[in-house]
Amino acid sequence: MQAAELIAPRTFRLTDMPIEDPGPGEVQVRVEAVGICGSDLHAYSEGGVGSTPNVYPMVLGHEPAGRIVKTGLGVSGLFAGDRGALEPALYCYHCEFCLSGHHNVCANIRFLSNPHYPGFFRELVNLPAVNFLPIPSGMSFDEASLAEPLAIALHSLRLASIHSGETVAVIGAGPIGLLTIAALRAAKAARIWAVEPLAHRRELACGIGADVAIGPGEAIGEILPGTGFRGVDCAIDCAAGEDTTGQAILLARNAGRVVLTGIHSTPFVQMDGSVMRRKELTIFNVRRSNHETEQALELLEAHPEWFAPLLTHTRKIEQIDEAFAIVSQYRDGVGKMIVRP
Repeated sequence: MQAAELIAPRTFRLTDMPIEDPGPGEVQVRVEAVGICGSDLHAYSEGGVGSTPNVYPMVLGHEPAGRIVKTGLGVSGLFAGDRGALEPALYCYHCEFCLSGHHNVCANIRFLSNPHYPGFFRELVNLPAVNFLPIPSGMSFDEASLAEPLAIALHSLRLASIHSGETVAVIGAGPIGLLTIAALRAAKAARIWAVEPLAHRRELACGIGADVAIGPGEAIGEILPGTGFRGVDCAIDCAAGEDTTGQAILLARNAGRVVLTGIHSTPFVQMDGSVMRRKELTIFNVRRSNHETEQALELLEAHPEWFAPLLTHTRKIEQIDEAFAIVSQYRDGVGKMIVRP
């Protein structure tokens, strides 16, 4: 099968990879669509994700959807031709964290697209049947590929106990920020501010559910007066920029919450400890998702009109260099880029 390997920063090569028949309890899936994620961009342009360096060659891509071509022994209820979203995290299900319901921090997790565990920028993949989530007949593969990042957004809201009637600032309106805004809309947040430097992303933010979309320089002057100088109930940093976490801390109210969803480029992040202490803020760190993918698919099915404007670009796997160049340079009004293996 054909795969796209990252062999150096900003350098892909197309190669042939072997694949065996699916083992017992597994399905073999033809990958039809894979979204480019922010962490893919870190690996592509920075040589690693946070403090985890790349190990070349490696196959990125962990926002997949596809169609079953074969089933292994013992698989029931799934058949060749079935369409689904694919969960990229392989859990052990027996460590203390899995047994306590914290599967996303499984001690033995294998996340497909990390070093040594090839991701989904390839034609075929074998997965445990439990990692295949069927999708409705009317849902496209492109839409289904949003399930993985939307599940992260839903997990962040669950982690921070966001509820109806709260005010929220979302910093960064890239794909994960936009999906967070959609999740907040579904949760009936009272008012959602999007803070984003790029004009086309501010437009996308308003289309998907933000009440107000403003540039970073306007955030303090707009949001604090807009809340009667109280601050928002929750500030969600989806950008993980040099100053964005500090801005989230300034925007949150006393006894409020700050959620760190984006991945910072460096392992150490500057935060104003005095402001955090005086406000008694609670800081939530988001580690992917924890079985929210089915809820994500339900939301995608219920409101396809919310998400259609986000799906702006597609490229074949042979054009993966161009796809990553467009996304990494924020060119051409790109929202979510889908690669088709």
